[in-house]
Amino acid sequence: MTSRLPKHLHDALTAARRAAEFLGELDLEAYRTNALVRSAVERQLEIVGEAGKRVLDEAPELRARLPELELAIGLRNRLIHGYDRVLHGVVVDTVRLDLPKLRAALEAELKRFPLA
Repeated sequence: MTSRLPKHLHDALTAARRAAEFLGELDLEAYRTNALVRSAVERQLEIVGEAGKRVLDEAPELRARLPELELAIGLRNRLIHGYDRVLHGVVVDTVRLDLPKLRAALEAELKRFPLA
């Protein structure tokens, strides 16, 4: 484990919070038709996935405590490589239903590190 692990955890948490903030209360149709919000939310999900990959690369033992990171990594790959086949309903559901659990797990993990 390196000293960069807390940074990667923090980056994932910050991006997950931002994705929820950017989506706000938009319904699926409003999200689907708002290219600016879609771009912002998708970018934050990409960051969650990339930071999550770095977390698991540095500390593979966290897979058991943070299983949602594997899903975030998969979504990141789908957004990056399948940009033309993004299912907006999946993105909205991920932000609304899955990210709260991941955020809570990341917050708990970050508490294991002393404050800088």
